[in-house]
Amino acid sequence: MKKTFAFLFLLMVCRLSVGYARERQLFTDSWLFALADSVEMSQPDYQDKFWRPLNLPHDWAIEGDFHASNPSGANGGALLGGIGWYRKYFTLQNIERGKRYFIEFDGVYMNSTVYINGHKLGQRPYGYIGFEYDLTPYLVKGDNVIAVKVDNSDQPNSRWYSGCGIYRNVWFTKTSSLHIAHWGVHVQTTPKGKVAINVSLVDEDHLGQKPTIRNTIYNANGSVVARHASGTLSQVLRVKNPRLWSTDIPYIYKVKTEVIIAGKTIDEVITTTGFRDFRFDSKTGFWLNGKNMKINGVCEHHDFGCLGSAINNDAIVRKLHLLKEMGCNAIRCSHNPPAPELLNLCDSLGFIVMDESFDMWRQKKTEFDYARFFDQWAKRDLTDL
Repeated sequence: MKKTFAFLFLLMVCRLSVGYARERQLFTDSWLFALADSVEMSQPDYQDKFWRPLNLPHDWAIEGDFHASNPSGANGGALLGGIGWYRKYFTLQNIERGKRYFIEFDGVYMNSTVYINGHKLGQRPYGYIGFEYDLTPYLVKGDNVIAVKVDNSDQPNSRWYSGCGIYRNVWFTKTSSLHIAHWGVHVQTTPKGKVAINVSLVDEDHLGQKPTIRNTIYNANGSVVARHASGTLSQVLRVKNPRLWSTDIPYIYKVKTEVIIAGKTIDEVITTTGFRDFRFDSKTGFWLNGKNMKINGVCEHHDFGCLGSAINNDAIVRKLHLLKEMGCNAIRCSHNPPAPELLNLCDSLGFIVMDESFDMWRQKKTEFDYARFFDQWAKRDLTDL
């Protein structure tokens, strides 16, 4: 089984390695899972041949039996919590010099600890935040293994159904050692077509290279509407007669940010954006693009009812279309950072979004909720949000 996983990943890496500055691939196939706990499960030579094979995203709670005695209680669906482990084998044909390798998790509920080849990469207690680890120092040519411990044993810890496990997508990324930082492109627009773009770079090998940053803006048809290249990380571009985004006509633009050395693009990131004008008035309420309108929103939790919490793009689309038919034009993400897929679909389907950070701060609402992590983790989680 390990050899099969390794072969599949080897094919994926070979296919990716042709002609792209940044290689980013879903890393969700061919994982192993056990609802159990042992300190040895993080080690490369741990015997996991009887573990259950599955693909991510995955929610083990919804697979369990409903029972009134389960400590999650009614808010948690009366389903199991516990501790689960995930492992994934992959093979690298070689470790490319001057490259960095990252693994990114969109969300793990909760208390995740990630290991690569037995080395602990880090721990994140909050179950709704995305995070990234640099794998590069610990990778080896040939066989590698990722192990993830998920500890949702302290119950109850939520006022709603959370699910358990690696319930959002996982990504494997390869970049140049000089690259755009994680979430390192910030785009801010005005309704008259001004686009301010700020880029954060990371120089992992400290070579001190001075790249050119080129930003290109594309309209919804894929045509170039603005472009600028310079040695500065902050640039201002202008789009003539921009089409405004609205809940009725959600017009989207894309920004391609490239890092260029000696005429060659060594990294690039695509960012979606749009143009709109909005304001709140104490007497008349909300205005969008000069039109006075009502925000007809819902408080939308992250799960999918009987499907559990594992992210499912089709389920999100179905949900948003049903809400549109109801006359809904806004989503309040109750009560936590949402999945990237939800935000992208809200952009493209015409929903205003109110992001939330936490359900509680220092004052807890359930016995084992985020309040116990707030002092240590709130600043980091808010920054990542």
